[in-house]
Amino acid sequence: MEKRKIQTMVALCGWWLIAGFTIWAQPAKQATNNPDRIFARAVQLHQAGDLENAIKEYQAFLAERPERTDARSNLGAVLARLGRFQEAIEQYNRALLLDGRNPGIRFNLAVAYYKSARIVLASQELEKVVAIQPENPNATLLLADCYLQMGEYPKIIALLTPLEAKYPQDKALAYLLGTALLRDKQAEKGQQQIEKIMRGGDSAEAHMLLGTTHLLSADYANAVKELAEAAKLNPKLPTVHAFYGRALTMTGNTDQAKEEFRLELENNPNDFDANLQMGIILKQDQNPDEALKYFRRALLVRPAEPNARFYIESIRVGQGKIAEALPELEQLVKDAPDFVEAHVMLATVYYRLRRKADGDREQAIVNKLNAERQAKQPGAQEKPE
Repeated sequence: MEKRKIQTMVALCGWWLIAGFTIWAQPAKQATNNPDRIFARAVQLHQAGDLENAIKEYQAFLAERPERTDARSNLGAVLARLGRFQEAIEQYNRALLLDGRNPGIRFNLAVAYYKSARIVLASQELEKVVAIQPENPNATLLLADCYLQMGEYPKIIALLTPLEAKYPQDKALAYLLGTALLRDKQAEKGQQQIEKIMRGGDSAEAHMLLGTTHLLSADYANAVKELAEAAKLNPKLPTVHAFYGRALTMTGNTDQAKEEFRLELENNPNDFDANLQMGIILKQDQNPDEALKYFRRALLVRPAEPNARFYIESIRVGQGKIAEALPELEQLVKDAPDFVEAHVMLATVYYRLRRKADGDREQAIVNKLNAERQAKQPGAQEKPE
């Protein structure tokens, strides 16, 4: 890791790693047997960028030699480069049935999942790669990025903290670890990572972490200032536009925030925050069908996330699709019992269905949760004994 140069976090996130799908090639043979010539021709076409014809040749070879994992993995790589991720995933999985401990194939499978927004599945495959190759920096950083997108901050901390002492100058590691610590509300430890990055001079990463600190502490004016500088220094820095957009939203600048979320999604269509916030803005703009696309994309990244699920069901309720929304809302309040707004919406649905007893029960829960929330507010008076 010490030899890698981290200028713009090139090794940080999966959308920069996918260029490196491995092409497996066999040494040239003197034999003229037809399958070998087909495979050699497929590799040549693959390396020359003639992907459509490379697919045909790989498929022809695999019809004769279906047990060859190198050819099947290569075919998966070609399909992935063409954006045909589901077909690529199928080829990688078939290759892994033959060679289940091959970390190169499994890494490529993880990247295909990542690029198709199946971040949870990508993380599961990367965990297996890291278990086999704990010193693999690409797999480790991409796994940390998956955890970041999933909001699994403790997992990033557990993954990267043991490596901190071994790679004290690695700014990519410091940035990811600092981001996780700050978002896990470990401000003091997060500040140590900020200081480590700032020792290298002014950088987008340092401004990003400072902006995150201000945003999480509700200092929105300084958050806007720092995040604007981070976006200026490195507009491709992962999540910078999403967090800048969030800060702008909190200061009432919705139009500029919408543009920042759009820029984030150009860099990474799978960013959870950008998808969620763009959906919220579109819903407020009375564009529910477009909003649904973003909420569903967000849910692909974090399948259990309650806010994305809530907004999807709120649109269904608004469209009169009560029967579809009801079981989802009932499950949501089970999964997130303190989610006041979900209880409010569920009560509304019950009343519309003329289930007054159920509606009254949910309303009682709303009243209780609101009372508890009010009691936790600063300045709340204690009840006299």
